[in-house]
Amino acid sequence: MVRLLAGREVVDSLEDDLTPRVASLAARGITPTLAVVRMGERPDDLSYERTAARRAAGLGIGVRSLALAADAPFDELARAIEAVNADASVHGCLMFRPLPPHIDEARACDLLLPAKDVDGITSLSLAGVFAGAPQGFPPATAQACLEVLDHYGVPVEGKHVVVVGRSLVIGRPVAMMLLGRNASVTLCHSKTEDLESLTRLADVVICATGRPRAFGAAYFRPGQTVLDVGINFDAQGALCGDVDFDAAGSVLGDAGSITPVPGGLGSVTTSVTMAHVVQAAEKIAEG
Repeated sequence: MVRLLAGREVVDSLEDDLTPRVASLAARGITPTLAVVRMGERPDDLSYERTAARRAAGLGIGVRSLALAADAPFDELARAIEAVNADASVHGCLMFRPLPPHIDEARACDLLLPAKDVDGITSLSLAGVFAGAPQGFPPATAQACLEVLDHYGVPVEGKHVVVVGRSLVIGRPVAMMLLGRNASVTLCHSKTEDLESLTRLADVVICATGRPRAFGAAYFRPGQTVLDVGINFDAQGALCGDVDFDAAGSVLGDAGSITPVPGGLGSVTTSVTMAHVVQAAEKIAEG
């Protein structure tokens, strides 16, 4: 049976590391604090905000919500971001995207200070990922992929990793981060020809396309490690990933491994965000 790379184990490990660090900051009168900036009330945003708030409360991390109307003008969003930048008691900011169509998203993201950019949304943060010279933090989901690989002892140095998806949220940054770990990375996308042949050649496959169950048995071979980043709903309304879990598992076999959806990378991403908030608070505490 294929090995399951469950997110819960990784989350527990991350939280075991974070708990004493938060306590150490508390002893110095510092509560690591995350600001959540949200426009409108998209159900997925509200759900993630509730999840983040519960996770933060369990760790002793503060959360402040800055909720704006979906039709709020850019200037109002800019003021909210500038208030986060100016507030020394706020150590990190999570801004839900996509922003409404009337908002210039790139301009809004770049208003945030990289030191408080715990999800890698600013140009400077992303430039740091691509240059291998960190400014701010990498995107949390990209970091979560590396945390899962590390926790389960999946080697990447010298290995062939195929990343399917080229977004700045996950595909391109995780490819750069893996290159920094001396992996040989092939970055694919919707226009890649003969994608099935490329993914079958890989030691590790990362699927991040946002297409429910798009990757079936033909994309895999025995013994691979598969990270499914997708969070989708199928025609019946069931939560699923980009990978057809049952079909892939039957091919990967006893020597293979795969992340489930749900129960995989999503929960790790939330914990990585919390880790970035704590790290940001530690940097301030250290001057």
